[in-house]
Amino acid sequence: MTAVDDARALLARPAVGVWSAPGRANLIGEHTDYNEGFVLPFAIAQRTVAAVALRDDDVIRVRSTFAPGSVEVSLAELDARIAAGGLDWAGYPLGVAWALRTAAPDAAPRGVDIALASEVPVGAGLSSSAAIEGAVASALNDVWNAGLDKIALARVGRTAENDAVGAPTGIMDQMASMLGEADAATFLDCRTLETRPVALGFDEAGLAILVVDTLVEHAHSSGGYRERRASCEKGAAAFGVPALRDLTVDDLPRAAEILDDVTFRRVRHIVTENQRVLDTVAALDADGPTAIGDLLTASHASMRDDFEISVPELDLAVETALSVGALGARMTGGGFGGAAIALIPTELVPAATEAVHAAFAASGFRAPNVFTVTPSEGARRDA
Repeated sequence: MTAVDDARALLARPAVGVWSAPGRANLIGEHTDYNEGFVLPFAIAQRTVAAVALRDDDVIRVRSTFAPGSVEVSLAELDARIAAGGLDWAGYPLGVAWALRTAAPDAAPRGVDIALASEVPVGAGLSSSAAIEGAVASALNDVWNAGLDKIALARVGRTAENDAVGAPTGIMDQMASMLGEADAATFLDCRTLETRPVALGFDEAGLAILVVDTLVEHAHSSGGYRERRASCEKGAAAFGVPALRDLTVDDLPRAAEILDDVTFRRVRHIVTENQRVLDTVAALDADGPTAIGDLLTASHASMRDDFEISVPELDLAVETALSVGALGARMTGGGFGGAAIALIPTELVPAATEAVHAAFAASGFRAPNVFTVTPSEGARRDA
């Protein structure tokens, strides 16, 4: 059974259509998105599927394979239910419906049943939330005749995550999920939303991206994420600039003078991470994927030491992958848990997988989930 089959079966009614959107892995550029900086994510093959049937009333009913029961909200009550909160996983699809009505005032909302099935690991830093948002936004865009393009739908997903769910994330995840292309990453300027695909060429170079899902769960709406964002805003205010995007590495000596130690280190991560993204794109364009390993590893050190969002399991995953022969490795996602990625010769994937499991066992950590991901296509209608 595929996720499409699972979603259709859960719907238990003839579907008017099936839509899907992928999770994403971020090659480099962490926490730079809400600082109006640069990111380089790619969509992965694992997807979330939304099967949709039309209703004769104004009720939106959502159910999923990853949570029991269903949640029903009428369109007339949607604003109040979103404002009240407490919707748990249903806040993502219902938040998309709520945000889409505002983004597309000429749309024709109507009642729908939505059944979701997902292949994207939850809590792994692979943006299972953006996959839900992208699948539901794509579906409702068609069913409600909203007429929005993919960038507008990414904005709808961000609004749902920020304002309906309460997670203060940027727009990277939604853009990657909507715009992904096979064998390419999406270079995104988070200020202008300008994008371009960047060829990755992993297969041709004999490389793979290995994911080590530590199974340490994180939540973007938790305090640690909010504190990091507040520190970034404090640093930008100290320089009188709209966002840390406006600082360069040449500004760091001055930052060290005028900021407290913690705020300085948060700022230093963002400023240097933006530069690492630019350097990674340049290296991929000029020399291919074998040239980016050191940049990935430097990114992890910055997140571990300056932004302080790593955990021991992530550090162990990175160290172990490097010891086996990975060209570079880093945690990916918002931090405080989730997954690490390693750029590694394909023939070393079995040895690295075995070594990571052994290292986690020796440290008394829960056994991780280790798998590879492939740069893949973004949101689409499947049927």
